[in-house]
Amino acid sequence: MNGPRPGTAGATRTCPHCRTTILESASVCPQCRGHLRFDAEANAVKAETFSPLRVEGTIPAPGDAAYEYSMVLSIRDERGREINRQVVGVGALHPGEERTFTLEVLASKAASRGRRGRH
Repeated sequence: MNGPRPGTAGATRTCPHCRTTILESASVCPQCRGHLRFDAEANAVKAETFSPLRVEGTIPAPGDAAYEYSMVLSIRDERGREINRQVVGVGALHPGEERTFTLEVLASKAASRGRRGRH
């Protein structure tokens, strides 16, 4: 599957700091929080950014043994087809330990330059 063309909504690039795939329109990398360029509209865009989904949960180590975990993120389209799946992190919980996991989706209106994204 090919991604959107450069200059269109959803187009991506690689962060020069952490090598994560990010939106081409990003002024700050959401992974490493490194600044990518000076953008006179960055403050306006930041004000228009919202979080339509944020889920947080804490899990303790169950019982008196160590347990391993894998945090898996899956993104599906409107038809239920998986379009991305990643293992975000792995680790172990030992007795008395706990981990807090947070999933947050950040959204902002796509720039009006170029053509619209695919539907």
